[in-house]
Amino acid sequence: MKRIVTIQDISCFGKCSITVALPIISAMGVETAIMPTAVLSTHTMFKNFTCKDLEDQIVPVTDHWKEQNIKFDGIYTGYLASAEQIKTVMGAIDKIKSEDTYVVVDPAMADNGSLYPAFDKDFPKEMAKLCGIADIILPNITEACFLTNSEYKEEYDKSYIDELINKLSLLGSKKIVLKGVVLDEKFGVLSYDCLTGESNFYSHERIPVSYHGTGDVFASTFVGSVMRGKTIEESVKIASDYTVESIKITYNRVGKDSYGVDFETAMPYLIEKISK
Repeated sequence: MKRIVTIQDISCFGKCSITVALPIISAMGVETAIMPTAVLSTHTMFKNFTCKDLEDQIVPVTDHWKEQNIKFDGIYTGYLASAEQIKTVMGAIDKIKSEDTYVVVDPAMADNGSLYPAFDKDFPKEMAKLCGIADIILPNITEACFLTNSEYKEEYDKSYIDELINKLSLLGSKKIVLKGVVLDEKFGVLSYDCLTGESNFYSHERIPVSYHGTGDVFASTFVGSVMRGKTIEESVKIASDYTVESIKITYNRVGKDSYGVDFETAMPYLIEKISK
């Protein structure tokens, strides 16, 4: 059985970060260790949430794992609380990874043209450094713009996406999975191999509704799929389809108002897909 560690926060209520990653990746047949970077009462879309920063635990946990000779096939980072925390996490990755460890970075920091409220303008610079040590990065369009200091556009053509991909490739990761791309009036995910220059666009159904945590559902499913030996293209398809299925179920059950997607009910769909 493959083993990964996911490094991100725990939102005690609300479907995102570790509370999404742990059940999804485990259900896919991959052992999932966690390194919590913070504990929040709810995710950040709730008002007056509490937050306990756990950055001071990252180094001791990492050192203990190193002492116990614990090995990981994959490392997957998500939401990180500050620029300083990114530096600490990069040090942790350097300690626990081996030549065969796959590093996946979801630069969870922005959407719809804006950074998340907790981050300042210097945060993307540190996130870009973390992306530089990754095998795969999973930005959305907004995050790609902040990572590359590019203008954010809601309407664009293929040349705009090509330029974004080219700039992202200069950060240092081996592969790029760009989410939320619209090409030829089709909505989907563009994967790009920085070493070969090969790209693949997977279009999927677009549901006209937005829920918090769908990026975490996609990223977690993608990581689990890669760890199960699927190709990047296969993993993009599985992650996209499962995320869409979760959104559909949620919308049919509660409509537009929800604190997260019903990925649990959609789990049999995922198990069927990953088993093929």
